[in-house]
Order: sequence, then structure tokens, then C-alpha cells
Amino acid sequence: MKNICFILISLCISLSSFAQTDAQHLKFKGVPIDGTLAAYVSKMKAAGFSDLGIKDGTAVLQGDFAGFKGCIIGVSTLKTTNVVNTIGVIFPECDNWSKLENNYQTLKEMLIQKYGEPADCVEKFQSYSQPNDDGLRLTFLRMDKCTYYTTFETPNGDIQLSLEHQDRRCFAKLQYWDKINTNKVKTQAMDDL
Repeated sequence: MKNICFILISLCISLSSFAQTDAQHLKFKGVPIDGTLAAYVSKMKAAGFSDLGIKDGTAVLQGDFAGFKGCIIGVSTLKTTNVVNTIGVIFPECDNWSKLENNYQTLKEMLIQKYGEPADCVEKFQSYSQPNDDGLRLTFLRMDKCTYYTTFETPNGDIQLSLEHQDRRCFAKLQYWDKINTNKVKTQAMDDL
């Protein structure tokens, strides 16, 4: 009888520690940000994303996310261990400021509903006076004279929404950093010192 109790207690402890490990990773689309690049891409394909290949060590996928069609998703790993730690989402590009800012504000409101108040929020133009039309606001973004980001800190990792540009293309970008796997890189770097 003691052996059966011991086995049941051991089993419960093992299962609960396994469940806690998964719960500690930040999740993207309900999937913990963890595992090898190939394994994670497979899970994202099962979630409905199309695999576009690998570019500079980052898996690139495409699909619908948070009510936006045709988003580009980048899945990055820790270079030294091939463990996924960062997910980036590039939302469809916008050619006018009103639509771009509306996308940003919509996503920001959804993130606040899910994660609570942001840890940091900066939404400003680097200018003596505020740009007064959409064209000028987009120009400021393209010239890196516009800083728009909102950061959320969770026990499992950080999430940042921002407005970005690449050449003339302007878009909202959402990034997820898993705390456990990002800390692995820091620990390895500290070991090097």
C-alpha cells in the first residue's frame, strides 16, 4: 500500500512540474514559445500559417492574426541552442497615417484587455511642432523621427507593439520575447565573461 501511495504521489509531482514548465513560457497563438525551429514551425503550420521558408536564420510564415489578414510572422531561435525565443508579427503595410495609427491603437487596446496596463508607452514625433497631416506623419516615421511603441511585461516574457518602416513601407509590428529562453542567452553570455 505504501508503494502505491508513493507511486501516485511521485506521478502527481511529475505531472504538476511538467505542467508548470509549459505554463512558464510565453505563448503565441496558444503555443508556448519554446522548442526547436522546425518543431515550432510545424505547430504554426497546424495553426493555419503558410511556411514561406527561412531567411537569415528566421522562419518566415504568413497568415491571419488578431483579425488582420496576410500578416508575416517571423520565428527566431537562440543561435547557440536552436531554441525558439522570439516571435515577430508584421501587420499589412499602410500608405496613410490614419489607417496605420488606427491599426496600432486597435492592437494596443486588445493587448491592454489581455495583459493589463503597459509597462511603457511612447507615442511621439521628434520635432519642435507636431506634424499636422498624414503625409508628414508618415514621412517622420520613414525618417526615424517618430517613436511609437507600447511594451507589456508579463511573468512569462515581454510583448512590444510598435510602428516601424522598411524603406517606404510602414506597418505595425508586434514582438514576443519568451523570458525563460531569452534568459538562457543571458546566462550563456554571463558564463563567457
